[in-house]
Amino acid sequence: MKSVKLLFKWTNRYWLRVTVILLLTIFFPITYSYVPLFTKYVIDLVDPNVTGAIPTNLPPFVVSLFERGNTILQSILYIALTLVVYQLVRASLMFYNGYSKGVLSENISRDMRVGLYDHIQELSYSYHNNVDTGDLIQRCTSDIETTRGFISGQLPEILHIIVLVSASLYQMLKINTTLTLYSMIIVPLTFTASLIYYRYVRRTFPKIEESEAKMTTIIQENLAGVRVVKAFANEKYELEKFDHQNNDFAKRNLKFNSAIAMYWGASDGITVLQYTITMGVAIFLSRNEVVRASDIIAIMMLLGSFIWPIRGLGRIIGEFGKTLVAVERIEEILKNPSEFSSDGTQTPDIKGNIEFRDVHFKFDDTDSHLLNGVNFSVKAGETVAIIGRTGSGKSTIANILTRMLDYSKGSILIDGVELKDIKKKHVRKKIGMVLQDPFLFSKTVYENISIAHKGVEKDKVYQAAQIAAMSKDIMQFEKGYDTLVGEKGTTLSGGQKQRMAIARILVDEKPVIIFDDSLSAVDTETDLAIRRALKDKTGGVTTFIITHRITTAKEADKIIVLENGVVTDIGTHKILAKKEGLYSKLWSIQGRLESEFLKLLDQGGED
Repeated sequence: MKSVKLLFKWTNRYWLRVTVILLLTIFFPITYSYVPLFTKYVIDLVDPNVTGAIPTNLPPFVVSLFERGNTILQSILYIALTLVVYQLVRASLMFYNGYSKGVLSENISRDMRVGLYDHIQELSYSYHNNVDTGDLIQRCTSDIETTRGFISGQLPEILHIIVLVSASLYQMLKINTTLTLYSMIIVPLTFTASLIYYRYVRRTFPKIEESEAKMTTIIQENLAGVRVVKAFANEKYELEKFDHQNNDFAKRNLKFNSAIAMYWGASDGITVLQYTITMGVAIFLSRNEVVRASDIIAIMMLLGSFIWPIRGLGRIIGEFGKTLVAVERIEEILKNPSEFSSDGTQTPDIKGNIEFRDVHFKFDDTDSHLLNGVNFSVKAGETVAIIGRTGSGKSTIANILTRMLDYSKGSILIDGVELKDIKKKHVRKKIGMVLQDPFLFSKTVYENISIAHKGVEKDKVYQAAQIAAMSKDIMQFEKGYDTLVGEKGTTLSGGQKQRMAIARILVDEKPVIIFDDSLSAVDTETDLAIRRALKDKTGGVTTFIITHRITTAKEADKIIVLENGVVTDIGTHKILAKKEGLYSKLWSIQGRLESEFLKLLDQGGED
């Protein structure tokens, strides 16, 4: 019942249209149950054994139209005309009902896609780190289509079958009770087979969905990482991995389709048996003059009107099982709380004064803390470098500052305001971050740089590209700033992607900027040029540089050394280079390389 409630919640907005559809769905089978009675009336009319008033369940006002004919032929003509008008009215309403179901279907699927997509956008950073993209794609596409199709198609069909059986049985019982009861002997068997089939679908379909999701994930990963696959000549392994999952999906589907075939074969046999029993009993009753020919024809027409839909009930019930699985998979996403469910309320003016006080952090899937009491302070306009070994928590600090992650203990003050008290969206508007592996959209170079400010002046975009040392590269492209960047920036080198991301953040003009190892893919000369241009451009902007390069960090106003989740040293390059510790060890290795590089630059200038 819980799953059924989840299924119907998408129709609440369209209650009026749903009500009309349901009323028409009830109307059609009731009105159709009178159609065989027209045929029965005609047969009785021409039957010489029927004398006097013809017994019929047709409404009196309809019968009065037939009786206007002076001859049998005229009466049959009136019956035909009445039936044509009757069916035209039904056909018009059926067309409107089909149109309404189509509109309802598209509206529901649109709402589901938008609602699911919007909710996914608001899920936490941790959620997206632990979910399969392929599985999300499937839930946003095939699962929504399954749900949409059932709500607009199969769900009204269930009501249609129930009303059709009830209306037909009513008419059949009015004609002959004995023949009606015999014609319904096999119906409970059909319902039982449908119920067994439904339970099988409910148990089997989730495994098919999971197998398909795994296959979709493999496809998505390989398309995204095709260059890595080619670089390692790993096509054979990836093909075998896909083939294995594809075979698993195919086997599960084949087994499922075999069950469907068995069900349809059995239901066909049951339906034929139903007709055989009914005809046998009808012949026996007719020979004993219990029923007339018109009674048999009408009952067979009424039986045919619902026996085949009942046969299809198993398919509908099977689709119902699939839909409940799909709804539950969609709800698994929706029940995850939005990251904004626990949000701050303040929107202070952020200038860039930041202070960490005994900050602790741990991920939900572990008991050990990654940050174990981090303490440091940064004044507005300072450039701060954070140095540390891999896994020491450098990027975690960046994610905490942008409220992608929330600290478990301690305090972080932004211009005197507790970070958790500030709205997340406000924080992210004021604190920008450039990642080591930035994401670029399949748009033009200009659109990617100006994506945060679509109406920005062109000069600002050009200036940002110049500061990020990307301007020369762009001008070498065939279409310059109008060059289309491939999906995820695949047409650009790693260094070009990083520099475009830097240009993008500079256009946004935020008071705090974090560079999370975002110069790792550029050469040392370009690194030096960008840092010098940034220093001139970002005066008054608080800048965090997370890096492994001492050469990148050395010109910062303050360097923070992070080890084992705590700050072990804070100071300038001159102080830390002379002090025993991690920084001096790194400098002793990288400093010699920088000296040699600068000598080469000087020699090149003299030449």
